[in-house]
Amino acid sequence: MEARLNLMTSPAAAKAMKHIIAAHKALADSTLPAATRELVMLRASQINGCAGCIDMHTKEAAAAGETSLRLNLVAAWREATVFTDAERAALELAEQGTRIADAAGGVPDEVWANAAKHYDEDQLAALVAQIAIINAFNRGNVITQQPAGDYQVGQLH
Repeated sequence: MEARLNLMTSPAAAKAMKHIIAAHKALADSTLPAATRELVMLRASQINGCAGCIDMHTKEAAAAGETSLRLNLVAAWREATVFTDAERAALELAEQGTRIADAAGGVPDEVWANAAKHYDEDQLAALVAQIAIINAFNRGNVITQQPAGDYQVGQLH
């Protein structure tokens, strides 16, 4: 499979993508746990059907020590017993933030309140930014049909 378009070869798109990549990298300095960030990015990517991001974040999380059991259960996190209450709140916020078109009122207050019980304001801000950024990556990759399977850990970090 070949991508429809390489966004990095277009001067305007490449400039925009570099800013999105920089924003993503900046979140590594946040106090939001790295495992939570990877789980959230993986879940949003699953929802959006972004093969490239699923490939990347599964491999990055595994290289950082995430277990295959937890990675395999992200799609079914509600029924899985392997996630903390804080991770579950982050995954719910990621789902609701990714599926905003499905809910006329946006992210429900209860979902936000649950996340706020587990994360401080700085971590919530990082979580919101991470959800927005991964959705931007997902949309670009899905539109251009970026292939998956060849990602190497650290390739884009």
